[in-house]
Amino acid sequence: MHTARMPLHAPTLHTSRLLLRPFTPADTDAIYALQSNPRVLRYWDSPPWKERARADRFIAVCRQMEQEGAGVRLAVDRAADRVFIGWCCLVQVNPDYRSATLGYCLDEAAWGHGFATEAAAALLQWAFHALDLNRVHAQTDTRNTASSRVLEKLGFAREGMLREDCIVEGDVSDTWVYGLLRREWEPRSGRADHAGLSNRA
Repeated sequence: MHTARMPLHAPTLHTSRLLLRPFTPADTDAIYALQSNPRVLRYWDSPPWKERARADRFIAVCRQMEQEGAGVRLAVDRAADRVFIGWCCLVQVNPDYRSATLGYCLDEAAWGHGFATEAAAALLQWAFHALDLNRVHAQTDTRNTASSRVLEKLGFAREGMLREDCIVEGDVSDTWVYGLLRREWEPRSGRADHAGLSNRA
């Protein structure tokens, strides 16, 4: 018998340099600009968007995930100027297994400043405590070394590879599979540093 899913309330999280917050309709243009950028989606599991309506659906899905208790996706702003630089999410939340999958996507102008690690660390801290998770999964294209560095800095262990599991517009790629356990996170919590681009969640 599975535990009934309860709605999730997307948090607002603050770090030294970032604000993580729920999406609003005002984010439509920014999210479309991000997700339609071929460089940002170079290692993604789907092609760049070509229709602006996808941004409206994206924000609607964020709300639906929360209502269904399936996950949360937060916009990431620079705290200093409130400029949108990307998003970070926990999806596939499973209350029975106390697990979820981490994902993130940052604009190329934000790469190399440690924002991905900082945003993901804040969301992981919330997930392990507010949601009482025991395990968080993550996946990234094996060619995406920046994303792999982000996950490894957060304490994720590389657990295996999915061979040729992704084909986007004829481009075949492999995927690294990562995992992070609560007991591995707790000694590291509070430490957030450096780098990043996007992963496949």
